[in-house]
Amino acid sequence: MHISKTSGVFLALILFLSACTQKQASVPAKKSQGDHLVETILIKKDTLSHVSAHTGTLRADRTTRIFNQEEGRIRQLPFYEGDSIAKGDLLVELDDQLLSAQLSKAVATRRQAKGDLQRLVSMEKKQLVSRDERVRAETALEVALSEELVLKTRLGYTRIKAPFAGIISERLVESGDIAPRYTHLLTLYDPDSLITEISVSELLLPYVHRDDKVEVRIDALGDRVFSGKIQRIHPALDERTRRSKIEIVIDPVPGGAMIGQFCRVYLNTRAKVRLVVPFRSLQRDRKGEFVYLVGEDQQVKRAAVRSGLRLADKVEILEGLAEGSKVVVRGFLGLHQGKKVKEVTSRTLQSQGSSD
Repeated sequence: MHISKTSGVFLALILFLSACTQKQASVPAKKSQGDHLVETILIKKDTLSHVSAHTGTLRADRTTRIFNQEEGRIRQLPFYEGDSIAKGDLLVELDDQLLSAQLSKAVATRRQAKGDLQRLVSMEKKQLVSRDERVRAETALEVALSEELVLKTRLGYTRIKAPFAGIISERLVESGDIAPRYTHLLTLYDPDSLITEISVSELLLPYVHRDDKVEVRIDALGDRVFSGKIQRIHPALDERTRRSKIEIVIDPVPGGAMIGQFCRVYLNTRAKVRLVVPFRSLQRDRKGEFVYLVGEDQQVKRAAVRSGLRLADKVEILEGLAEGSKVVVRGFLGLHQGKKVKEVTSRTLQSQGSSD
């Protein structure tokens, strides 16, 4: 059979390519995946305290709004916003002419009722009047006495005095105004009763107590630190934020402090033995919080936990872990339950280019 020169070259090329393909297939594939490297830490208990910063606004714990219980024209209103007053100072005086006239009438009625009763008692002894007439006279005297007492009380309401020493913060009416009953006239506050309210997480509440000392800084007064203490812890949590209010009293109140100023409160919880892990080791998903543990067989186990306070770069673990466990702190990429791992140092992981 005759084979052309061109056909021979084509056949030789096919045989060469087939041999190359068989040679490549005979070379074993390289290993596609190496050991999963992780950095671990042996968890242990430590005695730690926690300092947290909270913001608030100064307000007066002792404040009162002055209302009138009688209506009338304002005769005197001597104090203005910012004025300092002493306990018992006259704050407001209303026109009392009408009430004074009614009181005078009530006094006259009482005197007449008293005289009528004395005359009837004398006549009853002589059997000139019945016992019923004497009883009616006694009732009339009691009514007159009650009416006199009511008017004396109402007359006292026309003069309003300061219930405590303080500063006027609001003046809402002027002398000569006609004030209907129960009008807000003035506001008085005690400058030595400044407090602030802060909002605190439910996780921190078990570690703070009434009368605990705190540090307070008032931005308007510079970097000075003032002493304060916890005066009251509200027992109810906000359902949306899971936080509660804590009232902080500043004692003594520093000069220059005023209601409405912005302040910062630093809570230092008492030292306590806590089980902590690095914050970066705590993982979260839809099922909740968890960490990865490494057992003696070098296999990973997922452990559900409940965390507490964050303490700098650490977090307190309240449930789910025991002291002495090995917790993964780096090497999370691709990590899952049951995966075989190799423990290495942080430097080794960095050399491998892992930063998770």
